[in-house]
Amino acid sequence: MGEKRAGFVSRHRDEIVDVLLATAVIAYTVPQTLLRPDAWFPVPLWLSIPSAVVAALTLLVRRRTAWPSLAASIVCAAFTGQGVALAAAAYSMAAANTVRAWRATAGGLAVVFLLADYLAPEGHRMAFLSAFRAVAFVYLPAMIGNWEWAYRMMVKDLRESMWLREEHAASRERRRIAGELHDTVTHAVTVMVLNAGIIQDNEDPGEIRKLAKNVEDKGVRALAELRELLTVLRRADMPASAAGLEAIPALVAEGNVTGLQITLHLDVPPGLLERQAEHACFRVVQEGLNNVRKHAPGARVQVDCEACGDVVNVSVVNGPGADHDGHPSVEHPGRSGYGLVGLKERVNLVGGWIMSGPTPEGGFALTARVPCVPPDAASRPSAVSAR
Repeated sequence: MGEKRAGFVSRHRDEIVDVLLATAVIAYTVPQTLLRPDAWFPVPLWLSIPSAVVAALTLLVRRRTAWPSLAASIVCAAFTGQGVALAAAAYSMAAANTVRAWRATAGGLAVVFLLADYLAPEGHRMAFLSAFRAVAFVYLPAMIGNWEWAYRMMVKDLRESMWLREEHAASRERRRIAGELHDTVTHAVTVMVLNAGIIQDNEDPGEIRKLAKNVEDKGVRALAELRELLTVLRRADMPASAAGLEAIPALVAEGNVTGLQITLHLDVPPGLLERQAEHACFRVVQEGLNNVRKHAPGARVQVDCEACGDVVNVSVVNGPGADHDGHPSVEHPGRSGYGLVGLKERVNLVGGWIMSGPTPEGGFALTARVPCVPPDAASRPSAVSAR
């Protein structure tokens, strides 16, 4: 029962506040008018009491429009000599922002209150005191209403900006996961397809079993990485299966088995890089070899990964490839843009930068620099060209 009541109050909070405000105006104005009429001129009760009730009822629509409550409160002040409706109308128009020129309107209402207070039959006839009351009971509520409106707008802007930040964070996370999926699935499927093609052209049972075992291992590895990826959503976390520098020799050996001619130079002391930075280096080599398989099959490839001062330089450089007839293959510049863009984001996350482009010999080079101690990624230049 308590939860239902709380839910009702939460859903109808504005309406309840409006009813209470109208009730307060009636509760103060009607008894005062009955006990001590203070109108500017003689007004019968059958006219003054309804004016107070109407002024109170117009507050029920104060959030949509202010003019009914403003006009009714002025009439109520003239017929009853009471300024409570004026104060409520002044506060409401500013708090709901229903009147653009609220300062001038509040000043006009304050003048009406001043006249009602000064011209009351039993009044003190002190203009200074009436002016002070007008400012305190009419203009000040309008200022408070404007402050409330500004506060609500500030809270709204903060919520919207928070929502935008959450959306941007979610978008970055989706891109990160998409990049992980791209790197994992593309590499695994490429190797499995190449091995399957070699199996079809091979008649040696021992070699076939070896290649089939390699296909199985790559499939199991890819499934394990995908399962871990789905459970790791924070950018700073790395799955247990995330490969580092120690996995690059196996990556090179795997490429040589599938028809590439790869030479590796790996000279990075253990523990020099954080795990996330090592994984970025691994992905650079992996993406470079995948691109060579797709765009320059049969090419000679040089893979270098070495420490130089406070950075680790990683490069995958290939010469021109050859097609199945032995002729130089022609690269299509638009076929691998997504992988390099995702790789750029990955390297930038660890404070490094990456470049790619053709070599004078007609091949292609993918080069990255990864700092040993990740600095602010924004302070590093980065460039990448679509392949």
